[in-house]
Amino acid sequence: MGLLLMAMGSFALVGAITPGPVNVLALRHGAAARRGVALAYVLGASLSYASVVWLMGVGGELVLSNPGVMQAARWVGAAYMFYLAWRIASAPPSELNGKVPSTRRSGLQTLVEGVLTQSLNPKAWIVALSGVSLFVLPQENVPQARWLFVAVSLLACFVGVGSWAWVGRALAQWLTLPARQRAFNRTMGAVLALCVIGMLG
Repeated sequence: MGLLLMAMGSFALVGAITPGPVNVLALRHGAAARRGVALAYVLGASLSYASVVWLMGVGGELVLSNPGVMQAARWVGAAYMFYLAWRIASAPPSELNGKVPSTRRSGLQTLVEGVLTQSLNPKAWIVALSGVSLFVLPQENVPQARWLFVAVSLLACFVGVGSWAWVGRALAQWLTLPARQRAFNRTMGAVLALCVIGMLG
């Protein structure tokens, strides 16, 4: 069990911390928002990813036998990510100056954005399905392995996405000038679009 847990943890952390659409947005949220709002995004993305892992654990065999389902999900998710990339690239500087209202509503909106972004992230579904194929389906006790992988994935995603938000927070002081904010917006939008193109390739 110890070796399985270590293997699951290493796989999940690598999948969560490597560059991808959710992490690019976490970087932006860390730079743009108050700490609590950025944390809401990280929490939403992490809970959503744990749900994706659970769904793949329950229906992984079905998805593996019907590759068209995964292909359709990839294109729907990619379309949403391209939309987010355009919104980020065209966002005005005022959205990146730390003046996001510290209200419950903005935190809730950011939590929902984290959930939606992760649930429509093609990378999340592909990594989750790969992990389920490696660590869950081959086990004798599949339900136990599934819940263990869900718990490990939740923690790994929180650490991985949270790291990107923390880096974004460290950039906040540098982003006080409107010109820098505009450049940051456009760069993040372009990086997000390139991440999606890379996943579709």
